[in-house]
Amino acid sequence: MRGIKFVKEREEAIRLRIKGLSIGRIAKHLGINQSTVSPWLKDVELSRKQKDKLKRDWREGLIKARFKAVEWHNAQKAGRLAEARKQSDAVLENLDLDNPDILDLALAFLYFGEGFKSNDETGIGNSDPLILKTFLYILRKNYKIDTQKIRCELYLRADQDGDAMKRHWSKELDIPVENFKQVNFDKRTIGSKTYPAYHGVCSLRCANVAIQRKLINISRDFCERLLLRV
Repeated sequence: MRGIKFVKEREEAIRLRIKGLSIGRIAKHLGINQSTVSPWLKDVELSRKQKDKLKRDWREGLIKARFKAVEWHNAQKAGRLAEARKQSDAVLENLDLDNPDILDLALAFLYFGEGFKSNDETGIGNSDPLILKTFLYILRKNYKIDTQKIRCELYLRADQDGDAMKRHWSKELDIPVENFKQVNFDKRTIGSKTYPAYHGVCSLRCANVAIQRKLINISRDFCERLLLRV
């Protein structure tokens, strides 16, 4: 009985192949492994038109497969991002964001990575407004610094509009545009087009060097004490 079934399936496979179907589609249609179907069809000659159609179908199938792969990877990434967000929320829920010590520790590590350390002042420079806003927030909250008096400086690419960038950062950081005393242009970028989303690097400075010293000591002492526990 099994042999008779295979005879019928082989005849059906040949019939479908003559119609121009691919071996893969035929195997799927019959519910048989492609390795079993393929030898049945080796002597079936296809016309040029049929071969061209198979090539087109193969290309279209490849494109669809790629789209599906991208969708799968995007779905996986979205799941990982959601899990990371969940873990982040769990950590932050355990922190008192009004606690001055926690704010100082956060600012200390922000300063440890991004702050000015060679000058006798407390300052930071970055292209990310979130970093600069956090810096300003904690200076106001913990040190009662009047951030409206912060001195600002911009570092831009050659093709950027200095006045426009002053207005952008002034609005972004809620600092008077008059506080942006100096704009520096990188001559190395002449002839190179700047992406619209890039607004240069903004540096913020206040004269209080005592804050810098405190923050650097917090970050370094924290790391050293942590490592002593190992």
